[in-house]
Amino acid sequence: MGIERSNPVGGPGAGLGAGLPGARRLLAGGDAALAGVGGDAALAGVGGDAIGLKERLRAWAHECGFSQIGISGIDLASAEPGLAAWLQAGFHGEMGYMARHGLKRARPAQLVPGTVSVISARMDYLPRGPAADAPGDASSGDAAGGPPRWARHEMARLARPEEAVVSLYARGRDYHKVLRQRLQQLADRLAAQVGPFGHRVFTDSAPVLEVELAVRAGLGWRGKHTLALSRDAGSLFFLGEIFVDLALPADLPGEAHLPSAPGLLAGPRSDSPTGRPPPLSPVGLSAGHCGTCSACLTACPTGAIVAPYRLDARRCISYLTIELHGSIPPALRPAIGNRIYGCDDCQLVCPWNKYARLSALPDFDARAGLGDGTTLLALWAWDEPEFLRRTEGSAIRRIGYARWRRNVAVALGNAVRASAAATAAERAAIMAALAAGRDAADDLVREHIDWALAQADAPR
Repeated sequence: MGIERSNPVGGPGAGLGAGLPGARRLLAGGDAALAGVGGDAALAGVGGDAIGLKERLRAWAHECGFSQIGISGIDLASAEPGLAAWLQAGFHGEMGYMARHGLKRARPAQLVPGTVSVISARMDYLPRGPAADAPGDASSGDAAGGPPRWARHEMARLARPEEAVVSLYARGRDYHKVLRQRLQQLADRLAAQVGPFGHRVFTDSAPVLEVELAVRAGLGWRGKHTLALSRDAGSLFFLGEIFVDLALPADLPGEAHLPSAPGLLAGPRSDSPTGRPPPLSPVGLSAGHCGTCSACLTACPTGAIVAPYRLDARRCISYLTIELHGSIPPALRPAIGNRIYGCDDCQLVCPWNKYARLSALPDFDARAGLGDGTTLLALWAWDEPEFLRRTEGSAIRRIGYARWRRNVAVALGNAVRASAAATAAERAAIMAALAAGRDAADDLVREHIDWALAQADAPR
């Protein structure tokens, strides 16, 4: 699940393309040139059959675990004014790396000199499990056409203040690791066909306008919540990119697909006897299909979606619990509820997510302690070694133990404050656990513990 994202968490590090036979290994710096030989020479190795090559690339992508790929050019000039205005408004908050790179995000050839085309790839992440994969129910919605079963299940968890809720995307293995490895596998397959070529892989790991590239590659459109949306898969997917020096034919919005790769729907399509979405309208995906719907704006607990297609990250729970290093603004703490890492509310209410697809990979299955039934008190009991052990290979580890404790303390305070919480004994147990952790806490965590303890006397 952020700002310019398939999900809100992204580090400043960059993914590296592997050294191919006869090619130099990519440098780690953001301005590193593409590795390998020129794209024209590579395409000449397959007789210039770029169209056929692209179709084979799609089949390989499916074999690598991707649900869909598309190809775009690198001219993103029309996106620059919006990016500049968003940064000028300060909506990026403490994410200084976004301002440092500035308009380089909209200029792929400046980020990686030699880039001619960008391959954008989609990987679905809805975790498999009883709430998502019950045959005939998981995505059909209720009788009134409401949210799918998995979304209703997540909403019910949010209404249980003592339960800890981690964003769906972060309950399994770190997606950076999964996508980067599989993007490189895809690049290797391409290299085996055309010979060494220049490339670099990214997944939420460098100044890349990934949603903009995905839209131009035909993978969907930007929803009003700023996430990429697909008529075929909703928004519960990650995006990754391969910058290449091959002049591949670009897709048009609505064209990109995987041949005979329907993936795993989270249940049957309620509006189609075949379980597939209705045909695309002639307008195409780039025009967007949100219409007059404003469900995501209404559902955002903190009002972070300040206007359609415009997100103030400083108010976003994903930003507050992941990107923000310091104190969470007290005025926003009650709205965080029991969300301790990220937030899915805008996705839970999105009508297009009745088409969300289950992950085809076990990597995104929920780990023990991060899924259903985990209580805030159980997570509060983790010491730092336990936190590190439980989050090994997880995106959660990047926030560190102190911010993890900060987040859980806020959620415990909200559990104490919630009018539906808890018996007196349960409230007393929360208060005792918070107090017991105060003396050993650093200044950041202690301040949030004190706030949480004060919620016992706060108005309900």
